[in-house]
Amino acid sequence: MARIVQPVVDLLRSPDGPRDRQLLCGETVEIQEESQGWSHIRATKDGYKGYVPQRVLAPTQANSHWVSAPGTHAYSAADFKSRELVGLSLGSQVLVSGYEDRFAKTDQGYIPRVHLTPLGQQLNDPVSVASGFLGTPYLWGGNSRFGIDCSGLVQAACLACGIDCPADSGPQERELGTLLPAHSDYQRGDLLFWKGHVALVHDPDILLHANVHAMAVALEPLDAAIARIADQGDGPVTAHRRLA
Repeated sequence: MARIVQPVVDLLRSPDGPRDRQLLCGETVEIQEESQGWSHIRATKDGYKGYVPQRVLAPTQANSHWVSAPGTHAYSAADFKSRELVGLSLGSQVLVSGYEDRFAKTDQGYIPRVHLTPLGQQLNDPVSVASGFLGTPYLWGGNSRFGIDCSGLVQAACLACGIDCPADSGPQERELGTLLPAHSDYQRGDLLFWKGHVALVHDPDILLHANVHAMAVALEPLDAAIARIADQGDGPVTAHRRLA
């Protein structure tokens, strides 16, 4: 077992190959094989496998907290005017060793206490979590506030709320929530799927999704999005699922 020690690490299909997903600081992985500076690993959070450089891994530690804000900075001192050391995205994990004023002292530096939540405690509204990513640039295979794709957004929102979630939209369509009949009424938090795409229902008339049309996480009128996606050749909605 090992942990990720950089803010965001690409999980590659092969050494120096294309990115399939990303891993965040503090996440744990299982090393399957090591060769020529590369580690073939399996991510603990979702079982995703791929390759990362050996240099981004370190021995595991008993992390105590996770970043529950969309993003945060770790500072060199317990002072918001001090130099920032690193930027961390929602879902990153750290070890807190003490507190000073409004900051927690962690293995990454001093992080605002309001941005951290103890491991084992979750948020309760995936839509609110996903809304924190509004404006985040679209990035194929992205999993962070610095760049994210449609399934990465859904996974981040679900995991933050204690809902096990696969990394890609195909498995998400098969495994998340309850499948509803076609033309069921839409409710906040529902998931709509297309071939290769997924979106959250923000409210009955609005979708929230990371999409190439906006090249960002954006809100879009639901009916207009369904029509646009069909018109561009990606077909109709393939599934409507409701999270528990």
